[in-house]
Amino acid sequence: MMWYTMAIPDPLNRTWGRMSLIPFWELLHRDLPYINEDFNNQQDVHAWRELGYTQQRFTGDMYDMRFPEPDWIASVREFLPMKNWAWSFYRMRPGDVLPLHCDIYARYRDLYAVKDTSSIRRYIIFLEDWQSGHYLELDGTPITGWRAGEGVYWHGDTPHLAANIGSTPRYTLQITGTLEGRY
Repeated sequence: MMWYTMAIPDPLNRTWGRMSLIPFWELLHRDLPYINEDFNNQQDVHAWRELGYTQQRFTGDMYDMRFPEPDWIASVREFLPMKNWAWSFYRMRPGDVLPLHCDIYARYRDLYAVKDTSSIRRYIIFLEDWQSGHYLELDGTPITGWRAGEGVYWHGDTPHLAANIGSTPRYTLQITGTLEGRY
């Protein structure tokens, strides 16, 4: 399998960067049995409600490592060799909005007994080409126009938000881990 990676840190803030790999998964991610769960930080939900957000839910749908791992994830694992590797497929349907927040990694920290969030790196790999209305923002920088296989990564508590105000689902693969002597 041919892989390539390109990591470009943001020139003003080294808390995040871009990366890329050659997509090989076609549309296998669309057929997973996604579920929806409440957002895991009720303080953020309260703050968003105070700002005027009125939707009933603040997350997209997930299929994560509590369920059987698709065979092709092993190739992504080889590309991103990290300690305490975790994965989650994420589908944002039209109208899903996840306002500005910093991840607390609650489930991940419990699972791997990680105390310091600054040692955590999160990758978001876009599984399909960008479509109108699909949006991501990292530390105040908007991200749009991606191609399947492109992605972003950040360290620890980098602020970010995501939304789908388009007409098609937005699919990503979220990988979380701790780095072992790598930037």
